[in-house]
Amino acid sequence: MKATIDDIDAWLPQTQCTQCGYPRCKAYAWAIADGRADINQCPPGGKETINGLALLLSTIGKPLNPQYGRHKPRILAVIDEERCIGCTLCIQACPVDAIIGGPRAMHTVIANDCTGCELCVPPCPVDCIDLQQTPSAEPGPRWRWPEYSPEQTQRASRQTQSRITRLRKYDRDKSLRKKHLELRRADSSLRMREEIEAAVARSRSRRPAVS
Repeated sequence: MKATIDDIDAWLPQTQCTQCGYPRCKAYAWAIADGRADINQCPPGGKETINGLALLLSTIGKPLNPQYGRHKPRILAVIDEERCIGCTLCIQACPVDAIIGGPRAMHTVIANDCTGCELCVPPCPVDCIDLQQTPSAEPGPRWRWPEYSPEQTQRASRQTQSRITRLRKYDRDKSLRKKHLELRRADSSLRMREEIEAAVARSRSRRPAVS
């Protein structure tokens, strides 16, 4: 039986880190299935992911491609709340909604939800995000990755999809609002032209006839 996209995605640790060259783990899974990407492009998954995908896809395992980074212990983003200025840029960058806060308000990382993707670090204008190594998860025997438990990977996958759905809805609503505004402006412009034309007609009708 041919492996499905979900089968391939299940062998990715759901960090959503983009190191593989794709915007999220599911997109990388699609690329593998389509033959556009190789199985050794996921540094967080390391050899466990490569070996699992090789077995799943009946292909040969290979070393992690260093072009995409190296495997390293899972890390956790921690915000120094005294330095945080509440710019929300890290919130916008987090692919799994693991950061809470608001404009000009203190931000905080939800430790259990953070995948260690590091995407929140570059946008921070005040360098208030530190990366700390986390202890290995306790997933029980025969689990795929020592750094990520089944619950963590499943939750990250759900939250990523929830975020994508929310952002798509926001974009649709924004597009509808823009179209509505354009229609209102067009209607207002039409009414203005009609009023000008009516005023001109009234002015002309009041002019004395030329004998």
